[in-house]
Amino acid sequence: MLNLGLSILLAYSLDILLGDPHWLPHPVRGMGKLINYLEKKLRKSIPAEMWSGAILAIVVVGLVYLGTFFTVRIAEHINKWAGFAVSTLLIFAALSTKSLGKEAKSVYQSLKTGNIKDARKKLSLIVGRDTETLNEDEIIRATVETVAESSVDGIISPLFYAALGGAPIALAYKAISTLDSMVGYKNERYIYFGWFSARLDDVANYIPARISALLIPIASLILKKRTLNAWHAVLRDGKKSPSPNAG
Repeated sequence: MLNLGLSILLAYSLDILLGDPHWLPHPVRGMGKLINYLEKKLRKSIPAEMWSGAILAIVVVGLVYLGTFFTVRIAEHINKWAGFAVSTLLIFAALSTKSLGKEAKSVYQSLKTGNIKDARKKLSLIVGRDTETLNEDEIIRATVETVAESSVDGIISPLFYAALGGAPIALAYKAISTLDSMVGYKNERYIYFGWFSARLDDVANYIPARISALLIPIASLILKKRTLNAWHAVLRDGKKSPSPNAG
């Protein structure tokens, strides 16, 4: 447990310092390629979309968990420090604290200089919606929503699952999050195929989302902001969204 705690602390420190270096291979990119490949295969072989979508999610999460588990175990067989290093790097890869802050600040800087067009372009890098017609208020709202959502799936949830089971569980969670971001849509193509992935993501984020709702007012207290307003917003808006983890 002590080694796991140190590994998580070091991984989080690395994430704050380094973010997501483009030169470093990232597991999520590999997960994305695997999801694309298996989606094509499963759609052809299993016409029932809810079944093929469920199989996709189970296979991807299972492969990521097992791959991470055995990678860490092989490193531990070399020596304990190799295992510690590999586990730390994999947990680090599951986090996105610095990159999230960097992207949000980039949008803010463009708005600060009055460059709406540039702000729209930068916002498009972190949201899945069309940003071409958004005005300043809508850009601000979309950025805040994205930071709130991504603070759960990019920070709180990976740390929560890393604490529960180390790198294998943290990366398995990341696979769930990646599945949801790729196939968890209520459109014609994915409403049935992505149903299982979307529900799995809801379940996986249920506790971390509520932890984050508690942390935001606490953070406002530390920063000497309007803590009571933050609590009021959590209680007032928590049930407004159809998603169990939004609001």
